[in-house]
Amino acid sequence: MKCLVVIDPQNDFCPGGALAVGGGDEIMPSINAMMTDHDLVVLTQDWHPKGHSSFASSHEGKTPLELIEMPYGPQVLWPDHCIQGSEGAAFHAALDTSRAAAIIRKGMNPDVDSYSAFFENDKVTPTGLGGFLRDRGCSKLTMAGLATDFCVAWSALDGVAQGFDVTVKLSSCRGIDFDGSLDAALENMRDAGVKLD
Repeated sequence: MKCLVVIDPQNDFCPGGALAVGGGDEIMPSINAMMTDHDLVVLTQDWHPKGHSSFASSHEGKTPLELIEMPYGPQVLWPDHCIQGSEGAAFHAALDTSRAAAIIRKGMNPDVDSYSAFFENDKVTPTGLGGFLRDRGCSKLTMAGLATDFCVAWSALDGVAQGFDVTVKLSSCRGIDFDGSLDAALENMRDAGVKLD
């Protein structure tokens, strides 16, 4: 079975949002079109409590895009975004959510960020996606969404590490490209065996 995993197609990652990715809204029609070519559709949703530890506002004197050390490793600090129940955390209106078999919410632990659809950033706490996909008999994953160099890349890398055949549809992704992060993410995905389409 083939599964389409749509990463964080949310308002805060689209133009006008708190952590806008350039052209983030442009990918919704192509994602909707891909849904009919897959047996299963899963959406992920960044779902942070207020005051999350990944927010720059939670650290006195820090600004967005600064890097700090957390108990689980380096953490980029972000503007407050995708706060649970907010309009920014909602899926973009142009996205067809009717075909989603599951919605995986991530980043809910106030002390640990979660880029990957499979694990929190501590690399050990699972979201449950891997088990869900295996239970449904999915071995081939296509990933699309926001942002290419963070949540999409981390999800793709973890997917391959979990034994899935992973393709990232780059035309249906958009990246932040912070300090060379996009090129680094593409190289890491290629090296790990992620197919880039």
